[in-house]
Amino acid sequence: MAPTEPRTVVVTGASAGVGRAVARAFAARGDRVALLARGRAGLDAAVEEARDMGARAMAVTVDVADPDAVERAAESVERALGPIDVWVNAALASVFAPFTEITPADFRRVTEVTYLGYVYGTRSALRRMLPRDRGCVVQVGSAIAYRGIPLQSAYSGAKHALQGWNEAVRCELLHQGTAVRTTMVQLPAVNTPQFDWVRSRLPRAARPVAPVYQPEPIARAIVYAADHPGRREYRVGASTVLTLLANGLAPGLLDRYLARTGYDGQQTDAPRPPDRPDNLWAPLDEHRDHGAHGRFDDEAKPRSLQSWADRHRAPLAAAGATAAALLAAGALGRGRRG
Repeated sequence: MAPTEPRTVVVTGASAGVGRAVARAFAARGDRVALLARGRAGLDAAVEEARDMGARAMAVTVDVADPDAVERAAESVERALGPIDVWVNAALASVFAPFTEITPADFRRVTEVTYLGYVYGTRSALRRMLPRDRGCVVQVGSAIAYRGIPLQSAYSGAKHALQGWNEAVRCELLHQGTAVRTTMVQLPAVNTPQFDWVRSRLPRAARPVAPVYQPEPIARAIVYAADHPGRREYRVGASTVLTLLANGLAPGLLDRYLARTGYDGQQTDAPRPPDRPDNLWAPLDEHRDHGAHGRFDDEAKPRSLQSWADRHRAPLAAAGATAAALLAAGALGRGRRG
């Protein structure tokens, strides 16, 4: 059941993309939201949106790769909004390039934001939640957490690390007998602004691998996961489920398929401007708000039937069992009359 009282929710990477949509979703139902990111313009706009919905909201400018800064942010949130009930890790950084063209410094930066940023956020959250014996942490993952793809080796490595680390932490929490939980939401390709500001060394402009989903169905799944953290993992989008199934059954064939399609599938036909700025080391939304959506609205799916069915699988299973029983009873009745 969804909580009946407002909760204090922290969202990292909240100035744009998935994090921005998640902040809106929590604010829309009246939760108190603390929005963490680097870009000031995006954060200010996100806070204004939340307050327009009637929610209490605050912005904290922070680089999640700095553990001390993350800890200070958690302290300021609890002073302003009260005890943290939900912590959503959604910040990311990436580099689109073949592995041999990614510098060690850039590879380390992606790892520090996309993996260690989650570690630091979770540590600060658990430090507060465990003594109270309540709360949950939602890790925003990806199908890439199970299936690495070409041209995103740094991001693939970070998401794989996140998956294994989160499983270990979840086991430790279960061993401790605490009511605190961590869960993970594995995403498909999403229409966010990151493809216009991610560092890229590709000849053409970067794009998400089709099929692409809007941030809003992703946000709904994340809010649901925060309300039902007992499940270890949620998967959004049929493409996510099919990718993981194919990787489990025939990973070698999937290697060859991605080797053939993964390069063109992550680039548009337009050339990449050689002087295009990126946000790997400094935010690009410091003076301009980019919002939640990228430039792929024309093809992005506004909902995920698979995710809806996944969230309602218990009543759907019950309905299926009832329908099967009725069909069986009807067949039995016809057989007796015959």
